[in-house]
Amino acid sequence: MMRATVPGLAVATLLAVVATAIGTALPALGGPVAALALGALAGPLLKGACSAARWGPGLGVAAKHVLQAALVVLGFGLPFTDVVRVAGATLPVMLGTLLAALGGAAVLGPAMRLHPETTLLIGAGTAICGASAIAAVTSVLRPAQERVAYAIATIFACNMVAVLAYPVLGRLLGLSGTAFGLWAGTAINDTSSVVAAAGTFGTAAAAYAVVVKLSRSVMIVPLCVAVRVWRSAAGPTDGPRPGLLRAFPVFILGFLAASAVAATGVVPDGQQAAISAVSTFLISMSLAAIGATLDVGRIRAAGLRPLAFGGLLGLLVGATSLGLQALTGQL
Repeated sequence: MMRATVPGLAVATLLAVVATAIGTALPALGGPVAALALGALAGPLLKGACSAARWGPGLGVAAKHVLQAALVVLGFGLPFTDVVRVAGATLPVMLGTLLAALGGAAVLGPAMRLHPETTLLIGAGTAICGASAIAAVTSVLRPAQERVAYAIATIFACNMVAVLAYPVLGRLLGLSGTAFGLWAGTAINDTSSVVAAAGTFGTAAAAYAVVVKLSRSVMIVPLCVAVRVWRSAAGPTDGPRPGLLRAFPVFILGFLAASAVAATGVVPDGQQAAISAVSTFLISMSLAAIGATLDVGRIRAAGLRPLAFGGLLGLLVGATSLGLQALTGQL
């Protein structure tokens, strides 16, 4: 099994090395974004050179597990006391954007004649953490597979727009690193996209955005509980349901454990830059793998209505985050 992952991991590593060099030469672009672009360009070449079975296992590991490892490594540079402080300070903005996403989905979904499952999946992905939230809700909801594909494709398209647009908009608005980190952490969907956008804006923005984003990800559990209650009220369904603990991202526990170690003072202050560099490189590996496995046909198959729905929710959440920051004096 491990041997099967070597080719894909090697490709992701090579792309990350090149992307890091590009990001160093063009800091405004950044290594993670360059990695995503390089992966998207390399994907068709890899599929043409050999079957997907050769590259797929390693790219899959890089896209998921390497990203999770990157966030655990980043935890060593973020003391737990800082995590608690940031989570407490950002709670009004975090809860406000969560309610805006789910409330907006409840109104816009029926208005746009979307299936309730599609509405819920895209709403969950927008409200919490993109594909991870969609996967967690899927484990409880058990929707039709094509609706899961629509939701993931929609979230991915919105993420790509956010990664490119948020840093530009943040500079035009004159946001500080902390304000941008809070904006990205509460308004962009997938963790990788949050890190890519915030990393492009600056180191301070990236550190703050990750803490906010990981705090936001914890909301997966109560959301899954609510979905299970809703489905139970709607009537019996076929097949056993997995436990809720399986819906909780284990890497968050790893991040918190690393952050607790950092709070003890064991990690020297001089190692912070090295920790950040290692984490950013691992993130670049993950984004390169995601780009290489991009299925353009799936995005086309999603059609315009789910994409428009996801885009409108994204705009609503982004505007809500900025508005709440202004009201709470954090802008």
